[in-house]
Amino acid sequence: MLKISKKKIKVGILGGTFDPPHIGHLHISDVGIKKLKLNKLIWIVTKKNPLKQKPYLSVKTRIKLSKQIIKNKKKIFVQYLEDKVKSKNTFNLLSYIKRKNRKIELYFLIGADNFVRFHKWNNWKKIPKLAKIIVFSRQNYSIKALSSVASKKLEKKDWLYITGKKVNISSSLIRKFSIT
Repeated sequence: MLKISKKKIKVGILGGTFDPPHIGHLHISDVGIKKLKLNKLIWIVTKKNPLKQKPYLSVKTRIKLSKQIIKNKKKIFVQYLEDKVKSKNTFNLLSYIKRKNRKIELYFLIGADNFVRFHKWNNWKKIPKLAKIIVFSRQNYSIKALSSVASKKLEKKDWLYITGKKVNISSSLIRKFSIT
């Protein structure tokens, strides 16, 4: 007889422009999967971060590069959902994912640099109702993140700060050295 598990499937969401995707994205994905015991992690590629400049690479190229970099990772998947969600807003994205599958427990992974500005996101106080926020330390951002508006206003049970080995790389740094 088949056993049906009543346990929720643990899904991590790592959203961003991935302009370009890099080993830092892979590192926090691997750490998140291991520490949170995630069943799977989805990289949600966005057209544009409303708080950043226009991306350097096209969405199509960023999706292709993301799929290439995760090709050997069994638990990491790449998706583009903005056209289905009809929004670039994280709250709307997480609401959409939850509506599609109520049996999942969501974890929203972000870097400490993004947590510093998290209070500027649309519906930021409502995001913990949909997903636990997992903040990954980034070089030069720990103090700012841990003393941010979001860290003070959100309940401690709604977010987790993960420290550990940092991969000192960013998409903007890669672009800076890649442009000839």
